[in-house]
Amino acid sequence: MQTYLLSQQFNARSLAKNSTACPANATICNGTSCVLPEDNFNETLSVILSAVLTIMLALVMFSMGCNVELGKFWGHVKRPWGIFVGFLCQFGIMPLTAFLLSLAFNVLPIQAVVVLIMGCCPGGTASNVIAYWVDGDMDLSISMTTCSTLLAMGMMPLCLFVYTTMWTDSDTIVLPYDSIGISLVALVIPVSFGMYVNHKWPSKAKIILKVGSIVGAILIVLIAVVGGILYKGSWIISPKLWIIGTIFPAAGYSLGFLLARVAGLSWHRCRTVSLETGMQNTQLCSTIVQLSFSPEQLELMFTFPLIYSIFQLLFALLILGGYRVYRRYRVKTKTDVEKTEEKEDSKSTSSHAKTNGGFVSNETK
Repeated sequence: MQTYLLSQQFNARSLAKNSTACPANATICNGTSCVLPEDNFNETLSVILSAVLTIMLALVMFSMGCNVELGKFWGHVKRPWGIFVGFLCQFGIMPLTAFLLSLAFNVLPIQAVVVLIMGCCPGGTASNVIAYWVDGDMDLSISMTTCSTLLAMGMMPLCLFVYTTMWTDSDTIVLPYDSIGISLVALVIPVSFGMYVNHKWPSKAKIILKVGSIVGAILIVLIAVVGGILYKGSWIISPKLWIIGTIFPAAGYSLGFLLARVAGLSWHRCRTVSLETGMQNTQLCSTIVQLSFSPEQLELMFTFPLIYSIFQLLFALLILGGYRVYRRYRVKTKTDVEKTEEKEDSKSTSSHAKTNGGFVSNETK
């Protein structure tokens, strides 16, 4: 009897000790095995931040629309050579580059698929903000983003069918057409309002554009920070994906610029096509990945869209910094040359005036 009581006391102490190993919010606790309630922190944070970012994005695109002239925009639509070059870059160069990188680095099939999904996505709206800062063609930039998002409805399934057949069945990839449609609406409506404001009140549109460009720069950084918060548990992935995530956007920027230049586009349009090619809609890629794969598969691939987003932003900032340095040096040099020429012209004019009795023609004034 005494032995039985001691055994009961020992078991009670053991259970009490084991129970302390379970968190206070555990719903079922059996020894050290505990069932915890589902952590909805990331889901709640994602919903709140998505709403805030959507509102900010709409405001930014409204301000970008304030720099678009309806006549020039319509000119790109009627003579869509620039849009066609962008289309070749977006749905020709990028999926092919994704395919070649996946083969070159011999990644897992599931990882190759996420790289290809990223390559098949349309251009992101961040490219419009960067295009403004590098003095790109805003009319072409916005028309390219709009057209690539619209054409993604048909081109994404086609590209994924062509390139993913050696790794997976394309039917397993779920394309969120509602998300693509929402992206299109969120782009077209604010830009349309901005174009109307630019048409009716040009002076106010310039003020809105300056404020919106600053907000846009903040928004790009904020999206990167938010991604780091939401997906902080998924950073341990294959080093090969980190390397691909570094090379891929750089290849997109370079090849887009090269093809635009070969196609005979002007320099400011080449910069625009380059940015539209390298900057992908990473949010759309993340949505497709979440809808298409199991949690076990997501552990191998889920962070890649965020990696691509970070490096596409870093390279875009390098392009912006390089352009600003070049522009400052070029403008300064050009100004000095013009001032020198003006001085020489004024000297020759004054000597000419003395020779001709002080008469100066209207053409030389």
